[in-house]
Amino acid sequence: MSERILIVDDDRAFRGMLVEALTDTGYQVVTASSAEEGIKKAGAESFDLILHDIKLPGMSGLEALPHLADAAPGVDVIVMTGYSSKDSGVQAMQLGAYDYFTKPFHLSEMEVVVRRAMEKRRMQSELAELRKRGRSTPLNNIIGQSTPMMALKERIARVAELNADVLIMGETGTGKELVSDTIHALSNRASGPFIKINCAAIPENLIESELFGHEKGAFTGATGAKPGKFEQAKGGSIMLDELGEMPLHLQPKLLRAVEQKQAERLGGAKPIQYDVRIIAATNQDLEQRIEDGEFRSDLYYRLNVATLILPPLRDRKSDLPELADFFLDRANRRLGTDIASISSDAMEIFFNYDWPGNVRQFANAVERAAIFCTSSVITPAEVDQAFSNKQPEPEQRGMVLPETDLPLKQALIQYERHLIEHALRKAGGTQTDAADALGISAKNLWNKLQKHGIDPAMFKNR
Repeated sequence: MSERILIVDDDRAFRGMLVEALTDTGYQVVTASSAEEGIKKAGAESFDLILHDIKLPGMSGLEALPHLADAAPGVDVIVMTGYSSKDSGVQAMQLGAYDYFTKPFHLSEMEVVVRRAMEKRRMQSELAELRKRGRSTPLNNIIGQSTPMMALKERIARVAELNADVLIMGETGTGKELVSDTIHALSNRASGPFIKINCAAIPENLIESELFGHEKGAFTGATGAKPGKFEQAKGGSIMLDELGEMPLHLQPKLLRAVEQKQAERLGGAKPIQYDVRIIAATNQDLEQRIEDGEFRSDLYYRLNVATLILPPLRDRKSDLPELADFFLDRANRRLGTDIASISSDAMEIFFNYDWPGNVRQFANAVERAAIFCTSSVITPAEVDQAFSNKQPEPEQRGMVLPETDLPLKQALIQYERHLIEHALRKAGGTQTDAADALGISAKNLWNKLQKHGIDPAMFKNR
C-alpha cells in the first residue's frame, strides 16, 4: 500500500498542483481547505505525512500544530509559508514541525524533503520492531529523530549485530563515545568487558605497553608481566579513541592486532590471541593523514569497512528541542535548579547558531544558561550570558597554564587554545585582529579555529 499524505491549504490551484506532483510520485493524497478540516481528517484517517499551510482562514497553521499532534501522534508535519518565513518557520519547528518551505518553492526540493520524511518514518517503524525484540534500549540513549540521526540509528543497529570491527568518524563533540557504548551494548559481546583507551592521552613511550602489555624486564621498572588492554578486553570490545593520534611506528603492530587478532607483549616472543571486537574513533581526516605520511593506508582500509559517520549538529537542528529538554533536565539534577523550559525566543538563538563544538558545546551552553537563570524559564538574556563566555582577563588573574600532569603534546594543545581564545576575546571576535595579535596569518588562525572547534562569534562584543 502506498504512503498517504494529507495536504491542508486554502488555495485550490496550489493544492491541485501539489496533489498532481505527489500522486505522480506514487503517494496517495487527501486534501483539506482549512486547519479545522485538516485536524478532523487527521484524526479520522491514517496518514504518513501532513503538508500544512501557515496562513489559513480561521485557525492558523501554527495554532493547528498541537491539535494535529493529538489527532495524529507520530505523524510529521511540513509547514508551508509565504510570509515571515524565518520567524514562522522556526516557530513551527519549535512547536514540533518536521520542516518548512517558503512559497514559492521548487517541486523537486519539496519531493526530496518529503522523501526524507518518509524514509525517517520507515526507519522509525524498523526501530519500533527492534524494540519489540528487546534490542532497542541502548539506542534510546542516542537523542534525535531527524533524518540523519534516524539513518545513523538504523546503521548502528545493523552494525552492532555483526562481529565486525567498526570505525566511527565525526567532528569533536558529535557523540562518538556514546555511539561506541551503544554498539557494545547491542552486540552479542554486551556481557563482556568494554575497555576504552584514548590514543592521544597516553605518552608515546607508554602506549605500546598499555595496548599490548609487557613482560617482566621489558624496560626499566617492569618488575612483572602485565596484560595489555587488548587482553583485558577478552570476550568484549575495545575502543581506540583518537585513532588518528596513534604513533606511526606502532601502526603495523596495531594492523596485525586488527587483521589477525594477535600480537606480542612488549619484550615478549610468543604472540597472544585476542578475542575482542575493535571499535576505533577519530575526528580527523584519515585520508589526509595518509597523504601527509602520518597514517598507514593499509590500517585505514582494514578498519574502513563497517564505518559510521556522525552528523554534525548544524545538519540536524530539528533535534535541538529534544536535546535541550534532555540537557535542561540534566542541568536541573546537577545544579539543584528547577527550570521548567526554554523560551521560544531563546530557542531561536540556538536554532540560528551553527554549533562548531556540536552536541558537547550545546550541552555546555544549556547548562551555563541554567546557571544564570533566576526564574523557571531560560530567556535570551541567559543564553547571551552563556555565549559571552565572560571571565576575568588573563592580566587580572594571571596566565593559567595547563595542568602539569598532562602529556606535553596535550598541554601544548590546551595552551594554544587558551592563547587563541584570549586573542579573540581581546579582539572582540575579529579574526584578522586576533591573527595579528598572535603573529600568524588569518588563514592559519582559521585552520586552528577548526582544529579546536572554536567559534569566534562567541567572543564578539555584545
